[in-house]
Amino acid sequence: MNQTPVVQFQHAMKRIGKRTIVNDLSFDIQAGEVFGFLGPNGAGKTTTIRMMVGLIKISQGDILIKGHSISKDFNKAIRNVGAIVENPDLYKYLTGYQNLKHYARMVPGVTKARIEEIVGIVGLRDRIHDKVKTYSLGMRQRLGIAQALLHRPSLLILDEPTNGLDPAGIHELRNYLKRLAHEESVAVFVSSHLLSEMELMCDRVGVLQNGKLVRIQSIQDFVHDGGSSLVCVTVESSQVEQAKRLIATLKKEILPIRQPGQLLIPLNKDEIPTVNKLLMQAGIQIYSIQVQEQTLEDKFLELTEERK
Repeated sequence: MNQTPVVQFQHAMKRIGKRTIVNDLSFDIQAGEVFGFLGPNGAGKTTTIRMMVGLIKISQGDILIKGHSISKDFNKAIRNVGAIVENPDLYKYLTGYQNLKHYARMVPGVTKARIEEIVGIVGLRDRIHDKVKTYSLGMRQRLGIAQALLHRPSLLILDEPTNGLDPAGIHELRNYLKRLAHEESVAVFVSSHLLSEMELMCDRVGVLQNGKLVRIQSIQDFVHDGGSSLVCVTVESSQVEQAKRLIATLKKEILPIRQPGQLLIPLNKDEIPTVNKLLMQAGIQIYSIQVQEQTLEDKFLELTEERK
């Protein structure tokens, strides 16, 4: 990754009247990464995106894109940005190619060769001369991304890009965005409610709640932060109560049993052999010990509930 961030949030705030919608955001986004922006409804995600693209004024602080202030040097900053907020705006009675050509007229330096190149990148060569009204939603999303990428932006901003896509379309979009970031060194900023997809797509995530950034980490560190995992220990059904009493001596919580003979225990990795040894020495018959990995959704819900 490049050392100079593509995006720099510098204590950015948005107030409407007495209400603070976005509060003191400060973080960077690097070239070549997919950055996921998470948060419950009303957390301020869309407001943040609107500030990034100049649709609403920043109340305090600033956002720099490639070193240019979105507040003070808007034209130079926005030149580096491609964005789709929800569904792309397209002329359905024109072909895909005509849509791209029309957009290219608005941006200096977009050649016919660049249009052909970007059509190939988003995989629309076979349908680019068909009218957009005949496109599936997934194809429209790809055409929208092509439109956003025509002028070779350093930053691609996508707000809920998977809205209305079927599983195949979501899979295709996810792989494309990862390839775009990692191979073309574009910084991709994605806001979405599909946490399972964000986990597969993103390199880092930031969590926004009540307008404040409460966590920012690599996806792996975020999911595995804290060290403890849920461990399911399956023992002989008649020995469950004895096993519970033994585990209680270690001052470990036992979560509600889902099936006969199962004990669900939050444990750190190095505590698993201790529990295993304790049960074996007491003559408990152990059938299995399984670690249940937490997902991004688990960690997100855990974090946002804690913050409430």
